[in-house]
Amino acid sequence: MVISSDNLLFSTHSKPGTQAEYSLKKKYPQKHDHYSFDDYFQFQPNTGIVTDWHDQRHLFATEDFIVGLIEGLEEEVGSASTVLMYNIGFEWGIRDAKFFQQWFEQEYGKNVKEVNSLYMLEAWWWPFTAQGWGNWEVDMSDHKNGFMFVNIFDSAVARTLGDVGKPVCHIYAGLFAGFFSDLVKKTLSCIEIQCYSMGETYCKFLLGTKDRIDAAAFWHNEGATARDIEKRLRHGERLG
Repeated sequence: MVISSDNLLFSTHSKPGTQAEYSLKKKYPQKHDHYSFDDYFQFQPNTGIVTDWHDQRHLFATEDFIVGLIEGLEEEVGSASTVLMYNIGFEWGIRDAKFFQQWFEQEYGKNVKEVNSLYMLEAWWWPFTAQGWGNWEVDMSDHKNGFMFVNIFDSAVARTLGDVGKPVCHIYAGLFAGFFSDLVKKTLSCIEIQCYSMGETYCKFLLGTKDRIDAAAFWHNEGATARDIEKRLRHGERLG
């Protein structure tokens, strides 16, 4: 999905080979630095089809889609809309993890477990950056303690909704939870503890085991800041 101030580009995972082969990829099969907008996408004006480097089909929509989706869900299911968006992201993350591991091995000739973790994660997120989901930063320094942090700069959802005074990037949280759960073969959870839509400069997510996320959610609801939550987790605090 490509997201800009004017457009969204949603991707649908189709079977490899069902779309026209990417001409640039065919010409440079070993090229890895293909994540600029012009390199990553191939436009077929005669058919109206847009495909990416991995032969997945996309479609455009305006940012009004995000607003309409979120407001529509809130009208239909109320506060449960946040859970629904998270679950959508979670299922998306699981499916994308499987697809990612497939194309990573095809493109790099190695299994994701055979390369440096940060290198692998950058390979996963770069297409999202090209698509407009924002740049990211991963802090894995505490992963042995059961949690890690992900920062998103220029979140498509938060940027679209603006300052509404609450976290809004539930689909991102679900995406991270689903992707990493499938990657490590262990159920993980994720919560947004800082959001651009709360007047912050970027969004921060906490990913980890359920007990860590439950504690963070409790502290966050009690008014703790992202920095407070980080300190408590690193000091080993838990819910009684």
